[in-house]
Amino acid sequence: MSIYENVADTYPAHVIHAALDGVSPVPYWLDDPERPAALPALEGTVETDLLVVGGGYSGLWTALMSKERDPQCDVVLIESQSVGWAASGRNGGFCEASLVHGDSNGRQHLPDENDLLRELGLENLKELTETLERYNIECELTYSGVLKLATEEHQVQWLKDEAKRYPELRFMDKDTVQGSVNSPVYRAGLWDKDGTVMVNPAQLAWGLRRVCLELGVRIFENTHAVSLEGNSEEITVGTTAGMVKAKHVALATNVFPSLLKRHRLHTIPVYDYAIMSEPLTEEQYESLGWKDKQGLADLNNRFHYYRMTRDANGAVRILFGGYDAEYYFGGKVKPEYDQKPETFKKLVAHFYFTFPQLDGVKFTHAWGGAIDSCSRFFSFFDHSHNGRVAYVAGFTGLGVGATRFAANVLLDLLSGQKTQRTELDMVKKKPIPFPPEPVAYMGVKMMTSELARADRNKGQRGLFLKTMDSLGMGFDS
Repeated sequence: MSIYENVADTYPAHVIHAALDGVSPVPYWLDDPERPAALPALEGTVETDLLVVGGGYSGLWTALMSKERDPQCDVVLIESQSVGWAASGRNGGFCEASLVHGDSNGRQHLPDENDLLRELGLENLKELTETLERYNIECELTYSGVLKLATEEHQVQWLKDEAKRYPELRFMDKDTVQGSVNSPVYRAGLWDKDGTVMVNPAQLAWGLRRVCLELGVRIFENTHAVSLEGNSEEITVGTTAGMVKAKHVALATNVFPSLLKRHRLHTIPVYDYAIMSEPLTEEQYESLGWKDKQGLADLNNRFHYYRMTRDANGAVRILFGGYDAEYYFGGKVKPEYDQKPETFKKLVAHFYFTFPQLDGVKFTHAWGGAIDSCSRFFSFFDHSHNGRVAYVAGFTGLGVGATRFAANVLLDLLSGQKTQRTELDMVKKKPIPFPPEPVAYMGVKMMTSELARADRNKGQRGLFLKTMDSLGMGFDS
């Protein structure tokens, strides 16, 4: 049995209730007085060289780098609500180098390209941080890396094997890892110092927005795209109160329905949930021994991710998320799905179990959000209308860094030039689409159950999961 399997049942209901009493449903990162005011919506008709649809990381990076490539290019970005309000403002802030959802997933799907993609991912991360520093984007950028954690004995060997494959990663035995972060549940750790930086995700989005505006990008918020039509000369995107006529269009709507309907079965919205602690006292913070500030993640199929951050007053808080990944029947994105009280209660119990010295700490924010999951767990690309429209989606929870690489791919595709990026199998090949309802719902529920069973069975995958693996079909957040 997984050590977290029945933890929630061991804590009295009144203890969990007290921890969440008065909790805000607003994502912690977005609950910020420095959040910029929304820009005016588009009304009427505008013309532009490049239209970017979507104001998350993918769209922001595409707009920014388009102006860097050609300052004379006229760029318009439209966002249905406000920049960074969706996944880009709700995630954990793990900005990882991996473009393929981790090394083992890359080896499974693109074995011939995995080593190259690892190099390209590290290069992308380096360029990303250089961009943040060049434009003075303040987003709590922390060069701490990520510490992968074995919480089950069978996982220790997994970390040892990965350390042998990549000697630059630091393996930690039980005593060493518990000395790095004080938790009794850790059996080993693997510290990747260079493959991840930590950020404040909302501040990153707002910083990219500021730079885009400074470079001359025209941004319209509260502008919902509803249609896309085109000919050999231009593409017309209709909105609720106007239209944009563009020479080229980059679609970066991710989890939301694509204007190219042929892609709609390639992603499903998977909801992920997180809680943020109240400010810790200095004594509580010292009890963690968490001096290197790494992002933390365990190795279970139903995994947790967590990290520290400092609030406006300089106090340490801890974000704790993951474990449950929820797909709702029909594949819709709805505001009511952002809240799941049973999962929040579970996360509180898991937090106390992981850090018993923090038993009784309360939580100020609890929220969820939709992730654009695809069956291979990393982004896919397409283009249409004689190369005038390019599209990306499917980041599956690992898009903070990978979206910048994807933006470069979109711009390469729209340029019509062959590049190293456009010739990658990662770019040319697409994931297997999900089946329509009700088969999609039944399949995801079966896979969720089988992943939980694998966690209980020392990571051993049953026949169903092995079959899905052989088909290149999966489910993750």
